[in-house]
Amino acid sequence: MSAKVLSKAAAKEAKIDIIEDGRGTQAVHDVVVAMRAARRSGSANTKTKAEVDLSGAKPWRQKGTGRARAGYKSSPIWRGGGVVFGPKPRDYSKKTSKSLRRLAFQKALSERIKAGDVLTVDKFVVPQLKTKAFVDLLRKQTDAEKVLVVSDSFDEKTFKAARNLKSARLATADDVNTEQLLAFEKILVTEAALGKLAERTNPPLPGASRSPLPQGEGRVRVRVSADAQKKTSERGSYK
Repeated sequence: MSAKVLSKAAAKEAKIDIIEDGRGTQAVHDVVVAMRAARRSGSANTKTKAEVDLSGAKPWRQKGTGRARAGYKSSPIWRGGGVVFGPKPRDYSKKTSKSLRRLAFQKALSERIKAGDVLTVDKFVVPQLKTKAFVDLLRKQTDAEKVLVVSDSFDEKTFKAARNLKSARLATADDVNTEQLLAFEKILVTEAALGKLAERTNPPLPGASRSPLPQGEGRVRVRVSADAQKKTSERGSYK
């Protein structure tokens, strides 16, 4: 049996917060750029004149040769010398807030639902550990070439059967991200995953996102003994 298209009414019934206005477009762009930047290795490296493995001896004497003065062979103006202002290993990652990531995820999911690209199915379980079995099950649900399958969890057979297939990807509702929602033609979602997707699209309740202070931090009320108070009153103000 083929999967059913998740309509806006069905998504709202599943408590998925759909964005109706145009907000969130810039958030999607910023989050996708940040995710791609975080994957950059930043491994480009050049050696400065201090790091080049050359002799530190003076190539020739200072005067009398008719040539220009030279102090060391690792000079950047010489072949084989150091590099001036060359690239060094760096971190390309960008910081994005939780609210921005939530808005981008909500916007991407909303647009795919409104476009009719999100399909729902009761469950997605491969009967045997074979890539052919996974492809056959996937073709029964949709005829799209690139499919993202989202569920609350996958058993070992289903997970291993999909590893050799580049046109399909498995992702849990907890781990699926904004970039994955935009990269596939169709998104196949199980009924068990709709609840978690609804949680990720709805903003947290006031005060729910505040994490408690670690033990030992925050304001601490200090109890002062009677003897200490007496000594303090004799000296003046307690510090």
